[in-house]
Amino acid sequence: MTSTGLSKDARAALLSRMAGRGGAPAPAVAAQPASARDFATLPAAREIATIRATAAAAGVSNSLFRTHEGIAGGHTRIGNRDYVNYASYNYLGLNGDARVAAAASDAIRRYGVSASASRLVSGERPLHAALEARLAANYGVEDAITFVSGHATNVTVIGHLLGPGDLVVHDQYVHNSGTEGVRLSGAKRVAFPHDDWQAADAAFRAERSRHNRALLLIEGHYSMDGTVPDLARYVEIARRHDAWLMVDEAHALGVVGATGRGSFEASGIAGADVDIWMGTLSKTLCACGGYIAGSHALVDMLRHSAPGFVYSVGLSPPLAAAAETCLRLMQEEPWRVERLQRNATLLRDGARQAGFDVGTSAGVGIVPVILGASMRAGRVSDLLFERGVNAQAIVFPVVPDNAARVRFFLSAEHTEADIAATLDALKDAVAASG
Repeated sequence: MTSTGLSKDARAALLSRMAGRGGAPAPAVAAQPASARDFATLPAAREIATIRATAAAAGVSNSLFRTHEGIAGGHTRIGNRDYVNYASYNYLGLNGDARVAAAASDAIRRYGVSASASRLVSGERPLHAALEARLAANYGVEDAITFVSGHATNVTVIGHLLGPGDLVVHDQYVHNSGTEGVRLSGAKRVAFPHDDWQAADAAFRAERSRHNRALLLIEGHYSMDGTVPDLARYVEIARRHDAWLMVDEAHALGVVGATGRGSFEASGIAGADVDIWMGTLSKTLCACGGYIAGSHALVDMLRHSAPGFVYSVGLSPPLAAAAETCLRLMQEEPWRVERLQRNATLLRDGARQAGFDVGTSAGVGIVPVILGASMRAGRVSDLLFERGVNAQAIVFPVVPDNAARVRFFLSAEHTEADIAATLDALKDAVAASG
């Protein structure tokens, strides 16, 4: 795991955490040439080099950019070996489904691989409207719009809706794309402790009167902790302070709620109670891109003026077809969501019973096993890999000090035998990690 833009103190803390619990001290990184044209002199490049050297000195392998030699779902193949896989977003096991592949193939035959233009001028295809209508219906709202990148969706929409003089209050664990959108907007940004709705309310009481428009930004299922918020609380706060509520459903669609419709279903509220639904097409929907769902007024404005939509090529037709088919299959085959949630609960409860810290995971799709020092989390991930389990370490500064973890993304494709074997491997790996 790499980091960028750390202060001197944060960099020192990172290296200290990575070398924690008896790990080797961080080795010195060779001085870089002084030329300002040398990319290796950039702070991000130096941090990456330092982290790599520290991990190598401690005997922790680089688990990034591993090549999967087939479809990555509940199982995968890496280096000509089969693994139980917990490092992919194939929540409902639809990536590789013959019906999804057929929809994408049919779209290529009819429309080609690319939309070939911005949708505003000549890139509009019937598949776009079909997908957006199904997304809007899922949330029970008037309209939806799709973008070619999930990350860019948050950046362009938040950056476009807000400006200097406005306010964004957000959960401290919201995705980088959200905070980058706020940075682009120039609005004042106030973070509150994770899933603390009372702190969010206090932040608005302290700041709201000094700003024009305001946004409350949270997620429907947090990717580091597997937390699901009490959405009704945040709806109430947003209304009380005359703020928009935006919920990032990237890891919630297909995962949260009895039928996978998302966090509003789990909270028992109406989808229209949330002003802005955001999500990605790359997880449950097995494609690539992002979406916004909400009122017609919101979507119509974005469709004609959001830079990331107006000045970008339209969503690729086969991706639109694949995503629409996945959403339909999610609705027609509710057993997939049921099996996913059963698997996540089984792993979470089994890990907890074995004495591991699984934090506040709701046990619906994501389970962290919190181990503390970053190097220990890296060693456990390595040891699991040796035992045929692919699950990645998440380390500081991506997660807080003393909260490095191995993170497990569950799938409807996992079996009870997979989970039992994983728990056994986890116990052995932690015991061997020192």
